[in-house]
Amino acid sequence: MNTELTASPVLWAIVGCEIGFWVLLLAGLSARYLLHRRRLSTALLVAVPAVDIALVVAVVLDLAGGAQVTSVHRLAGIYLGVTVAFGNSVIGWADARFAHRFAGAPAPSKPPRGGRAALRSEWIAFGRWLLAATICAAVILGLSVTVADAEQAAALRQTFGILGVVTVIWLLTGPVWELFGARDDQAG
Repeated sequence: MNTELTASPVLWAIVGCEIGFWVLLLAGLSARYLLHRRRLSTALLVAVPAVDIALVVAVVLDLAGGAQVTSVHRLAGIYLGVTVAFGNSVIGWADARFAHRFAGAPAPSKPPRGGRAALRSEWIAFGRWLLAATICAAVILGLSVTVADAEQAAALRQTFGILGVVTVIWLLTGPVWELFGARDDQAG
């Protein structure tokens, strides 16, 4: 078993943040649609970013305590970027489903399949990934120059390679794939 993953307080912080995100989201939407308490709902949903702050604090404390940087620390940076960049769209997705189920709103639209609409959707998702990667890079750089010692900073910067690989894969399997698929659809 990989002790890097099992013994890390940062891993537990990531798990706790993911659970916290969904608990606050579900509590906020339940307050809005089941209890009809709009102010409470808004307060709960506005508290969602506090989860991200808790993760940054956990990483800072771990690094300041002299922890050796592991893949979990790099994952924390990526997780943070993804939750910030995609958080609003996930909240919107869940809100549309709650509104449909509990408030009589129309059924949420399905993602487009093929054509220009699908290509546009892929570019939007890729743009969100670029925002996530930028946030992650900024956090990693910030940690590297403020909290981390030289060895920790070098290990944290390995995250940039991971971001590069994910970016290329996302570009190729998202917008580029859809672009060529859209051309095939138009030819037929």
